[in-house]
Amino acid sequence: MVRDGVWRKSTRSGGEGNCVEVAGFADAIGVRDSKDRHGPTLTFTPSAWDGFVAATRSGRLGRRP
Repeated sequence: MVRDGVWRKSTRSGGEGNCVEVAGFADAIGVRDSKDRHGPTLTFTPSAWDGFVAATRSGRLGRRP
C-alpha cells in the first residue's frame, strides 16, 4: 500500500545524502530512505506520526552525540 503513494523528500534533508521521503495516506504515513526507494518502509498511524512531529518540533527528542 505505502509504495503506491506520492512520496516527497523532507524539507530538512541536507545535501550529504541523509534524506528521507514521506508519503501520506488516509490510514498511514510512510517513511523511506530516498537512496533506497525499493528498500524497507516504515509505516505509522496518523496519530503516532503527529505525536512524533510534535515531539520533534518541541525539542523533546534530543540529538545523540
